[in-house]
Amino acid sequence: MSDSSSKPDLSALDFKSATLYAIRVVLHSADLNALTNALDQRMKDAGAFFENEAIVIDATALTENINWKALLKALRTHKLSPIGVMANDKNLESALREGLTAVDLSNAPSKNIAPANTSQNATSDTTQTIDSTAGKADTVPASTPKENLEPASTTMVVDRPLRSGQRIYAKGGDLIVVGMVSQGAEVIADGNIHVYGPLRGKAMAGARGDTNARIFATQLDPELLAVAGVYRVIEAELEAGIRNKPAIVQLQSDKLDILPLDSKG
Repeated sequence: MSDSSSKPDLSALDFKSATLYAIRVVLHSADLNALTNALDQRMKDAGAFFENEAIVIDATALTENINWKALLKALRTHKLSPIGVMANDKNLESALREGLTAVDLSNAPSKNIAPANTSQNATSDTTQTIDSTAGKADTVPASTPKENLEPASTTMVVDRPLRSGQRIYAKGGDLIVVGMVSQGAEVIADGNIHVYGPLRGKAMAGARGDTNARIFATQLDPELLAVAGVYRVIEAELEAGIRNKPAIVQLQSDKLDILPLDSKG
């Protein structure tokens, strides 16, 4: 006979610590049309930058009722995955009924990413991702810094121009492009981005929340710039002292600074 008092086999399940990276979407209006129109434009401006990201909806500034069902549908249409909500009173209650989880980001810590230190070449014409082995012109804070990030340990080197429609992602490290990044092309890195040539497409550094990441270019004339989720769509030409000149892009107090590269010396 089996011993009914014996302990169950615990090997079937285990608890492990984990860090979930999520973008915070801050609502400034409860008007559904205004929200969906703004969402459509934001996603169009950002290209694929936020696609397939987990998001937390921050509605703490609102007292008007929110149509959560329609809003969640609109977010998912843009390949965003709502997982949590910050809201008050009835808005929180109705969000929970739609399957969201209440979260608190007020004390979320942040950790910087160390610079990348090894190199790997990329030569294919398709979208590329490299993993670490040890991750308008208005400036819009679109995400919160993400916690407990592992040090970046890989550098991707692309030694050719990038054409419109091409997308390169250096996951877990820095990205170096030796050549032009054409309009319609995207370069993304969890660390820094260096472009030795004209940068005319979209460049997104610190993709997993590294607020110390930077973008360096020898000829800056981009469509979009982003660092740690704070992005700027370039709708008008940059000022003459920066456009098509060597420049650095960095994050300062939730705003993007674009500086001539010689000003850092």
